[in-house]
Amino acid sequence: MPDRYLTEGRKARLKSVLAQRQHDLTLVLNNIHDPHNVSAILRSCDAFGVFGVHLYYTKEKFPFLANSSSGSAKKWVELTRHRDAGTMVEGLRAGGMQIVGTGFSPTARPIMDIDFTRPTAIILGNEHRGMDPDVKAHVPDEIFIPMFGMVQSLNVSVAAAVILYEAMRQRRAAGMYGQSSLDDEGFEAIYADWCKRGKDY
Repeated sequence: MPDRYLTEGRKARLKSVLAQRQHDLTLVLNNIHDPHNVSAILRSCDAFGVFGVHLYYTKEKFPFLANSSSGSAKKWVELTRHRDAGTMVEGLRAGGMQIVGTGFSPTARPIMDIDFTRPTAIILGNEHRGMDPDVKAHVPDEIFIPMFGMVQSLNVSVAAAVILYEAMRQRRAAGMYGQSSLDDEGFEAIYADWCKRGKDY
């Protein structure tokens, strides 16, 4: 049995967390280079129940993440790499996802106006450049976090947490954290994999 090395408490914890994972809510990290930002984003993904994150790195290298800085969150968040923006966006849309990027264009909408109960992919741009042009060409819809101070932007990891909190708030109100969206076979397959990862959890 894949869970033979785990205590009953740990097995129950893994099943509880997996049951609340949101398989149709994801982030796309677009050349985000600072390892502390990436680690913090993955921690927020784990905290708010995001199952997987997409990585689009063409100008920057995906940073090395130490377990101490990521809190091992990377162990519990699936990472999918992409090399072509059009193929990535087309694949996400083919999966039924609405795709929005963070930005400040005249048509950008506040995050509270987005229906995050829909399958959604949120693109987070590079710390200095924002979304790369080849990504932005495929993603006309932008969102922003309303702010009322002199500062007009947040650190990318903080922005990710705020956006994911709003998505969690909407989805929790809609009862989307109450039960797994996976069928029994899919749930057991991922649970078995998590048990392997969780031997030293």
